Amino acid sequence: MKAVRFHRHGGPEVLEYEDAPDPEPNGDEVLIRVKACALNHLDLWGRQGLPNVTIPLPHIPGCDVSGTVEWVPDTEKELRKGMEVIVNPGIGCGRCKECLLGRDDQCRYFTVLGYGVDGGYAELVKVPRTNVVKKPEGMGWVEAASFPLVFLTAHHMLLTKAGLKPGETVLVLGAGSGVGIASIQLAKLAGATVIATASDDAKLTKAKAIGADHVINRSSHDILEEVRRMTGKRGVDVVVEHVGKATWDESVRALTRGGRLVTCGATSGSDVSMDLRYVFNRELTILGSFMASKGELLSVVELFKAGKLRTVVDSTYPLKDARAAQERMESDEHFGKIVLTV
Repeated sequence: MKAVRFHRHGGPEVLEYEDAPDPEPNGDEVLIRVKACALNHLDLWGRQGLPNVTIPLPHIPGCDVSGTVEWVPDTEKELRKGMEVIVNPGIGCGRCKECLLGRDDQCRYFTVLGYGVDGGYAELVKVPRTNVVKKPEGMGWVEAASFPLVFLTAHHMLLTKAGLKPGETVLVLGAGSGVGIASIQLAKLAGATVIATASDDAKLTKAKAIGADHVINRSSHDILEEVRRMTGKRGVDVVVEHVGKATWDESVRALTRGGRLVTCGATSGSDVSMDLRYVFNRELTILGSFMASKGELLSVVELFKAGKLRTVVDSTYPLKDARAAQERMESDEHFGKIVLTV
């Protein structure tokens, strides 16, 4: 098969479009013929390399996959060759207590497709049978690949971890990112007021179009001052934080008393500091969030089927141009998902 792999860590130049061995699924796995694969920041971090994280080389990135079933074991009862599916990117062991209780994101062996194992920048990918979900009818391949990871992440952050309630106010950082776009929509669906930030006015206009009530241009305005102005100095109930070092202090201080900050990433750096007195005096809660359980994707899919959520696609590239696609993501000029087509 054709695939995009990297044989060493580094910049986008290490990505190579080349021949690779076809995956060989075992009896607990299925083989998917990839139609589209969306980019995520995890693709960049894996390619660059992270401290204390070992990625087998050569490696195929790609977390979000839509495609058709190519092979299933003889014992399979539901899936059949040619069925149109999407892939849940979170992979647990399937046998431990956490997995069996539906908390597979807390499995000690939990990983993500395209990060701990080869992913979807390829013509074929093998995945556990339990990670395959039927694609919503009428949804195109690009759109189907655009929502699993980011909407799973946002759903877990806002609803499962932060327990967002109707009438609360949410600050969503990075409105142009996949997690930002998903968080805006899910927060509005939950009955919250949404304040969104982005680096330019064009992105903010698009953020308002998908549901943001108020917007802040972080390039020209102080986020904390604007939040206080917009909330009458009260602050927000929940902050969706995935930027890290560049925004951490403002994110914590933007919370009202009893507020919750939920974080899933650190695109600007993970070395943060804070005044702990501010945390305990105001009884703040800081929540970590990484992906979600498999069952949450089923809830997200139903919301898409009902037309209550929609994907936002920035651009598409053929598989062979994965380097250009990752360069666009690194430029931070995009709004919405960047997708490879196969």
